[in-house]
Amino acid sequence: RTMATVPTPFASRTGLSLILASLLSYHSSYAFQSVASLVARRPITAVSSSALQAQLTPRQLQFWEDVEKGLEDVGKFYGSKGENIDKILTFCKRAQGELPLPEPVSSGHQPSEEHVDGLTAKPYWDAFSDAANFPWAAELEANAHIIIEEFEQNLLAKAKADGENNPSLFSGDSAWQSKVMGTGWSAFRLQRLGVWNVENCAVFPKTYDLLRELDIPLAVRGVCFARQAPGSGVAPHSDGRNFILTSHLGLKIPEGCWIKVGDDQQSWQEGKLTTIDTSFEHSTGNPTDDDRHVLIIDFWHPELSAAERAGLEFIYDLRNKFESGDIPFRQPRAKEVEAEGLGGFWKALTG
Repeated sequence: RTMATVPTPFASRTGLSLILASLLSYHSSYAFQSVASLVARRPITAVSSSALQAQLTPRQLQFWEDVEKGLEDVGKFYGSKGENIDKILTFCKRAQGELPLPEPVSSGHQPSEEHVDGLTAKPYWDAFSDAANFPWAAELEANAHIIIEEFEQNLLAKAKADGENNPSLFSGDSAWQSKVMGTGWSAFRLQRLGVWNVENCAVFPKTYDLLRELDIPLAVRGVCFARQAPGSGVAPHSDGRNFILTSHLGLKIPEGCWIKVGDDQQSWQEGKLTTIDTSFEHSTGNPTDDDRHVLIIDFWHPELSAAERAGLEFIYDLRNKFESGDIPFRQPRAKEVEAEGLGGFWKALTG
């Protein structure tokens, strides 16, 4: 990935503000990504809206104008239901650099500018015991044997076809992901960016059916089987986004494998969920001679309202459409005003 040079203070920001930096000069197979390192970013101060606009390209301005317009519609719809998207509007201001970065809540917490205020942040969540926030978790664990059996059958079938223990079912998403996750980490994706992979789901029909029946509030990063090769690990990093939580369902866990989130190191259990907040620094290790396998499920933070989820879904769906080139370029209204002077200003006001 080649990033464009961005004037300070945006050069040390991540995620959505880096899409402002490169928007949208590349198309990645793993579009929902952040930079590998989120350390040594502070201090970062707020920037005025006019200063921000002066540093953005027309394409970047177009993105945020489209975000603003779309969120107007989301806000009107949910406003009629007594809900608001005030926190999402604040999210946009911070993502654009108009507000300072959020403060960490505890050791190891590394929130980014992609941040929704007021959400509980802690390294681990007990999803199984918290039916109010995770009504699907207990049933998923109760049916984990279905996923494990189907997974093992596919591994065995592939091993027989290949004549060896199969790593080829899994693949890396991108050079970016290999840099962050390490070459020992690979995935087989069932869902990405809100879209189910029909071909891959056909390989795991029972798993797919179960996940759909549970009505898990899946977030934009999706669902995948993840393999950690023997003698490898994922280096400490943070995804920065506090509005998505991640559950790992243990499938095949050799003794000695570990995951560390914040200051707390644990292990996975086969058939059980380990649920984490990846805005905390986290890392993994597999010091054994066997593969470690988990099913990774990313979902919206349970404290988000329906309106807030809809706002975030709109923003990231639009981002992915921009990155894939599905949104054609148009001259942003701010640039029209700049080019046409007073006449352009009146035209922008009156439409």
